[in-house]
Amino acid sequence: MSHIRNGMRASELQGITWVKSSRSGPTGGNCVQMAVLPGGGIAVRNSRHPDGPALIFTGAEWNEFIHGVIRGVRPGT
Repeated sequence: MSHIRNGMRASELQGITWVKSSRSGPTGGNCVQMAVLPGGGIAVRNSRHPDGPALIFTGAEWNEFIHGVIRGVRPGT
């Protein structure tokens, strides 16, 4: 896999498995998908644009994001 960077095309991330939330409906809709990267990072993409840009998070950033969601933290608070 080439150098992984934020905003790279999700299709450039080879050898990973994209999954969507179990809360996503069966009809597709507006979903995001995530994949675990080699080294423990996380990639996130828009399921409607699977070739589009991927957001890349470190494991620590992703952990903080998830815990913020659980706590109900909103941007700027």
